[in-house]
Amino acid sequence: MHKLDLRGVACPMNFVKTKLRLDKLEPGELLEVTLDLGEPYESVSESVQADGHTIEGSEAGPDGFATVVIRKNGAPSI
Repeated sequence: MHKLDLRGVACPMNFVKTKLRLDKLEPGELLEVTLDLGEPYESVSESVQADGHTIEGSEAGPDGFATVVIRKNGAPSI
C-alpha cells in the first residue's frame, strides 16, 4: 500500500497532490492518505469518488487527522 501524508496541506492542494499520486498507480493499487479532519478530509473523499475511485475505508483519529484508503479504479495500463 502506498502512503501520502497531507497533514497541514490546505484545500485544494491536498486533492491535487492525491490526484497526482493516484495517477502514478496502477488500477487496483491502494493509496492511504492522511489528512486534516474537516474540509480537507471531506473534499478529498468526495473528489476521488467523483473521479471514479473507491474509498475502501476511512478512520478519524482523536488527534484531528483522518486516514482514507483509496483504491485506484480504471483500465489497466498496457
